[in-house]
Amino acid sequence: MGILVVGTVAFDSVKTPEGEASDAIGGSATYFSAAASFYAPVDVIAVVGNDFPMASLDFLRERQVDVSGLEVKEGKTFRWAGEYAANMNDRRTIDTQLNVFSGFKPVLADRHRAHDHVFLANLDPDVQRDVLTQACRTDQSDRPGVVACDTMDFWIEGQRTSLLSTLSGVDVLIINDSEALQLVDDHNLVRAAERILELGPQAVVVKRGAHGATLCTRDAWFGIPSFPVADVVDPTGAGDTFAGGFMGYLARSGEMGVGALKRAMVHGSVMASFNVEDFSVRRLESLTQDEITDRHDRFMEMITP
Repeated sequence: MGILVVGTVAFDSVKTPEGEASDAIGGSATYFSAAASFYAPVDVIAVVGNDFPMASLDFLRERQVDVSGLEVKEGKTFRWAGEYAANMNDRRTIDTQLNVFSGFKPVLADRHRAHDHVFLANLDPDVQRDVLTQACRTDQSDRPGVVACDTMDFWIEGQRTSLLSTLSGVDVLIINDSEALQLVDDHNLVRAAERILELGPQAVVVKRGAHGATLCTRDAWFGIPSFPVADVVDPTGAGDTFAGGFMGYLARSGEMGVGALKRAMVHGSVMASFNVEDFSVRRLESLTQDEITDRHDRFMEMITP
């Protein structure tokens, strides 16, 4: 089964204690697709300017990623610049330029409605909801089988009502710990996750950075650590890479039970651990299936009693 992702393809300029990269290829859809493509075919919906080097996505095309839904508009591509503190967890945004991404209104082709798995990356919740409406094949009851979305503090604070409406129609919310607390105005992560389930999702995945991730459903809790990486170079895109591994596994398995969600958490963590080993998508570009299998097996040995 394939996956539809709607998100950003962008230029990132990043500085970390390990070095820096300028105008490197980034964006939520890019990171997600690079990870998910190891599990299932991916269709990308995004927008770039005419300054974007399309050849930089050749490695995705070679991995069953269809980028024909990448709209090219006159103007400049979305740009983001940031700097990480020594602990690699705290990040400061230096500059954000929406450029052609401003006012982006995705339009799905008929073939995009064939996908049973949809990932709505960190976007305006109005846009997320519009995409979900378009993804329904015949009417609102004929929706994709698994819909996951991401969000951030900006939307929680500025468009809360719209975001809550979007969450009522998704199956999985992938969110970091501070944003989970902010979303339901709580200071306890356990209560926060349980209250988020009341908003509509069947499952909540709380990303905790270097401390791993936690899954909460109505029937189970499950937590995993991050795979230990000795040389973290750049955490940018780790959350989207996690989502790519997570959704990729669900699409490949065709399952959505608690057991499948737990296994998807492991795959998400494994993929994110590769992403942080270099700037941009460089590590994901050179990654092989054998490396993924080996790290997955090692990770399972670590977390299995």
